[in-house]
Amino acid sequence: MSTEENVQIVKDFFAAMGRGDKQGLLALSAEDIEWIVPGEGWALAGMHRGHAGLADVLQKASEEIEMTYPKPPEFVAQGDRVLVVGVATGKIKATNRTFKDDWVFNITVRNGKLTKIREYIDTQALARASEVDAHPGF
Repeated sequence: MSTEENVQIVKDFFAAMGRGDKQGLLALSAEDIEWIVPGEGWALAGMHRGHAGLADVLQKASEEIEMTYPKPPEFVAQGDRVLVVGVATGKIKATNRTFKDDWVFNITVRNGKLTKIREYIDTQALARASEVDAHPGF
């Protein structure tokens, strides 16, 4: 597939994510997709594999986080790799704490399907927003 086609597939994936279109996301993803979310100390961190892992991480995200994107992301591509660069602001629902996250998704597209997503995110901002105070009021 051409670089332009790969970018369009990634744009379609992000559009489906924005709509909450689980079937659309699965249709654009390889059966053995890997989604790596760095960090620890918050619910979405880890390696998520296959359609079940994809569905799980997206379900957790909808349960755990409210997020908005103040401006459209930038798409940079070469061959089968598409980088998506953006900013998100949001809130961790359990703590009601807000965050700002400058992020990059490194996405590999093969045969018209997303095969790997590696996030580069502000893990500290997200972990900090996820912390439950041991001593509220201090």
